[in-house]
Amino acid sequence: MATQSVTIRLPDPIYQQLKRRADQSRRSVEDELIEVVATAVPLDELPLDLAEAISPLAALDDEALWSAARNRLSVDDAERLEDLSSKQQREGLSAAEADETAVLLRRYERAMLIRARAAALLKERGHDVSSLLALA
Repeated sequence: MATQSVTIRLPDPIYQQLKRRADQSRRSVEDELIEVVATAVPLDELPLDLAEAISPLAALDDEALWSAARNRLSVDDAERLEDLSSKQQREGLSAAEADETAVLLRRYERAMLIRARAAALLKERGHDVSSLLALA
C-alpha cells in the first residue's frame, strides 16, 4: 500500500490521549493516529457492516492480529452451508433455505475479509504470513 507523509501539530491533550491509547495497545503513536484517521474516513468500497468489521483491526497488537488471521467460520455454520450448497445443486432450496444460505454466505464473507485484512496488516508490519495459506 502506498503511503504519504503528513506533519501535523497536535495540541498536547490530544497527543497525550493518543499516547495513552498507543501504550495500552502496545503500538506506536503513529499507528494509533493512523487508526483514528482510518476510522474517521469511511471505506466506501465496502458495505458498512464489513467496513466496521475490519476498521478496528489496525489497532490490534500482533498477537491479536494473528488470532484474527486464523479465525474461521464456525464448524456448525460451515457444515450447514456445505449441506445447503449440496442440496441446492441436487434439488434446489426453499425460500427459507435460500435466505439461510445468504446469511451464512455473508458470515463467511465477513470471516474471510477479517482474515485477509489481518494477514495484510501483519505483512505490512514485516511478518511472514505464508503459514496462513495452509488455513485457507
